[in-house]
Amino acid sequence: MNVFAHVEGLIKASLEAMQADGELPSDIDVSGIEAETPRDKSHGDVATNAAMVLAKKAKMKPRDIAEKLKQRIETDADVEKADVAGPGFLNLTFRPEFWHATVLSILDDGAVYGRANLGGNAKMNVEYVSANPTGPMHVGHCRGAVFGDALARLLEFVGYDVTREYYINDAGGQVDVLARSAFLRYRQALGEDIGEIPQGLYPGDYLMPVGEALVREQGEALRELDEAQWMPIVRAKSIDMMMDMIREDLAALNINHDVFFSEASLQASGRNLIKEAVDALKSKGLIYQGVLPRPKGHDDGEWEEREQTLFHSTEFGDDVDRAIAKSDGSYTYFAGDIGYHYDKLQRGFVHLINVFGADHIGYIKRMKSAVAALSDGQAEFDIKVCQLVKLFRAGEPVRMSKRAGTFVTLRDVVEEVGRDPVRFMMLYRKNDASLDFDFAKVTEQSKDNPVFYVQYAHARAASVFRNAAEAFNGLDASTDALRAADLGQLTDPGEIELIKMLAAFPRLIEGAARAHEPHRLAFYLYEVASALHAQWARGNDSPQLRFIAQGDVGLTIARLAMIAATRQVISSGLDLLGVEAPDTMR
Repeated sequence: MNVFAHVEGLIKASLEAMQADGELPSDIDVSGIEAETPRDKSHGDVATNAAMVLAKKAKMKPRDIAEKLKQRIETDADVEKADVAGPGFLNLTFRPEFWHATVLSILDDGAVYGRANLGGNAKMNVEYVSANPTGPMHVGHCRGAVFGDALARLLEFVGYDVTREYYINDAGGQVDVLARSAFLRYRQALGEDIGEIPQGLYPGDYLMPVGEALVREQGEALRELDEAQWMPIVRAKSIDMMMDMIREDLAALNINHDVFFSEASLQASGRNLIKEAVDALKSKGLIYQGVLPRPKGHDDGEWEEREQTLFHSTEFGDDVDRAIAKSDGSYTYFAGDIGYHYDKLQRGFVHLINVFGADHIGYIKRMKSAVAALSDGQAEFDIKVCQLVKLFRAGEPVRMSKRAGTFVTLRDVVEEVGRDPVRFMMLYRKNDASLDFDFAKVTEQSKDNPVFYVQYAHARAASVFRNAAEAFNGLDASTDALRAADLGQLTDPGEIELIKMLAAFPRLIEGAARAHEPHRLAFYLYEVASALHAQWARGNDSPQLRFIAQGDVGLTIARLAMIAATRQVISSGLDLLGVEAPDTMR
């Protein structure tokens, strides 16, 4: 049961009854009324501003509407009290029995509790990581990878048909540099002394296996060729091996993509997707020959005016029009991105999400303009930016990786602290805020380590069942037995508060999915874990509040039902984040 959807239905039904009785105009729409949790818990369980939303249309005072709505709603058997506050807020407090029903709902639904059908099985493309295939994944890629994967899981959970996509940047100058770097390692594998790696080439040791593989496959043949001859061979091999490495790095985080799209394929296989996209924009009158204004920061001596082929992106909210072809006729990088997103639209995606690194912030407006133009404004396109990750060990910056040459690899981090801490902590901060990742803190067993704290809550919940089986020989703690429990015995404020938090899970999932913000789920799980741990601690101080009530099997079963519901919500939430929900912890 989605508590908030239920309450919104109650409010809507009461408003419609008011319309039927002439207390509200019959021609105003009451279907969009919402209910929310009050910021101040003393104001009740649920609040609605329905009266203030409707007042202007109804030509009535908000408090007058709220008072009439109050009289209707407080007759509902689940409502303990209704209060009008401020200019016209209506605050509702529900009876404990209402919240007990949430426990039964969670027990009935199990792993599908909180699932919604927001997406209606619509096709959703989530493109994330898309790192250049020039080396292993670094920790910056790690954040985008985890964010994209968690977002994809979340969107699937609410009913979208999600395709996880990786764009391979295998057509730019960076892959030529990669090939030259690999060729140097090829010569090294043949026994040459290559000395220091020249500036401008990739220095990492990760290219040594590429050189060795080229020797096994080509022998000394490549050494006798000029660059134009060996370049395509070495480039193809290097890209293949780098992508294998990247897939392995991602697999270490339990991240797998459905589609790996090659940039080079945009103008291959007898089809030129870039030209098709540009032609589509031309047909809309959005391509022209022109001269761009001088960029800020360039003085007259640095700037050369030249005519280029331009896309009229300012019509769609961009700051300036953008070049799609240079003066020599060759396509710009942006043109390639236009062709790529044109292909996404051609594949039937009308819901698109791109996950960018912090270095691509300046690219957002032009990409949104391009998609808006190509889709005639019909595509829903969101771009999420993942800010930088700073690594620390006990407060000190982490030294760079020798193997990578210039950065700390994703694999380095996962191997040191484990997959779960990496995934959870990459999500325990909003994506557009910078993240400090301290190796010491994410491995300590304390409340200050969120991933430990949440996983420990799940393990603690599992331990309650093991301890109950020992305390009551032959105890039936099956789902059927828990459903038959007398939940009316759950009257302690701490118990009711925990159940209220569980009731918020469906709304939390819905909000996180709509906003494309999986960090909301990580925050929520920490709050649920805190509530469970707090109730456990209260039981240590007050024996009558312990989850296992000595000599009282009925009360124990009721509390086990609450614990089972809590365990299910934590388990479901962690699964959406791609984090294990352990039953035991060392």
